[in-house]
Amino acid sequence: MPVITNIDDLKRIHRRRVPKMFYDYCESGSWSEQTFRENTSDFDKIYLRQRVAIDMANRSTRTQLIGQDVAMPVALAPVGLTGMQSADGEIKAAKAAEKFGVPYCLSTMSICSIEDVAANTSKPFWMQVYTLKDDDYMQRLFARAKDAKCSAAVITVDLQLLGQRHKDLKNGLSAPPKFTVKSVANMATKVRWGLEMLQTKRHFFGNIVGHAHGVTDPRSLTTWTNESFDQSLNWDRIREFRRMWDGPLIIKGIIDPRDALEACNVGADAIVVSNHGGRQLDGALSSIRALEPIMDAVGDKIEVHLDSGIRSGQDVLKAVAMGAKGAWIGRAYIYGLGAMGEAGVTRALEVIHKELDMSMALCGHRDVNTVDRDILMVPKGFSGEWG
Repeated sequence: MPVITNIDDLKRIHRRRVPKMFYDYCESGSWSEQTFRENTSDFDKIYLRQRVAIDMANRSTRTQLIGQDVAMPVALAPVGLTGMQSADGEIKAAKAAEKFGVPYCLSTMSICSIEDVAANTSKPFWMQVYTLKDDDYMQRLFARAKDAKCSAAVITVDLQLLGQRHKDLKNGLSAPPKFTVKSVANMATKVRWGLEMLQTKRHFFGNIVGHAHGVTDPRSLTTWTNESFDQSLNWDRIREFRRMWDGPLIIKGIIDPRDALEACNVGADAIVVSNHGGRQLDGALSSIRALEPIMDAVGDKIEVHLDSGIRSGQDVLKAVAMGAKGAWIGRAYIYGLGAMGEAGVTRALEVIHKELDMSMALCGHRDVNTVDRDILMVPKGFSGEWG
């Protein structure tokens, strides 16, 4: 195994080993990609305050997310098409998360199904759902998640329509993918990836095909996808989803304090401050800039997590110090998955954990639950005072 010291090491291997179509799907944002870039670069504007001559022994990064014990305040975010980054990718990622002791969230647009992941893991995982118009499908999706003993449902509310991602259009990346001569030729150069794909039967959207009414092949999937996303979504509709699911509920995709307050009112247990990794509204605030005004608005009414832009344990530490209960990683673990499968996801978690643990200690804390804004130096006007 190559020496991996940071997430960028995994990213470089990922780029070499995975077809361009799927690497670009991971590493892209919408339109000019301003928000995609600032999700990460805005973390660099926040400085850590180093302390010395403070006892650093017997440290702990253990905490809870929505009442569940976790090894560190991190969850693996839902990522569509994970099973195309590495064969059976969702299963590999879920197994790595389970062994490490952090939550894994399965995407509705996954290659492996809920049942596939449940059959290959022993602990509950979280299930992400989109706000679709098909009530029959939604009710059965929640029922399947319950049967699989999923410990939380995550409703993504920022995908009523799809942000334009130039790379995906140029690569023919859609649901299902439209393979071109160029993309197939590129796949032929990724020998390890191809051999692994030949050994699995899971190549399609396992949570949809055979479960959504009338979806039996690529053409019918395209039609269903185009028609199912609900552009008329409102908070009353989200209340209907709350009634379909009686377990812990997380609402993902909140970037404005007003929407955070609405999420409190529909009975959610937690919200995720997220701009969909910069893949929806380009020019929106980075998640880390949006976090503090949301914390000010909701106070202790609801648990707040942060997603989008996390590439290191220091990013996790900064998010927690700004008030988030935990941080979600997407691209950071996908790099590992594409690079080295399950072992790569584990390595990504190890890297982030070590960075979090050491940085926390150097800031004068032994317990992640005691970390607060005092460890940060944040530029004036970082989170607001817009004209």
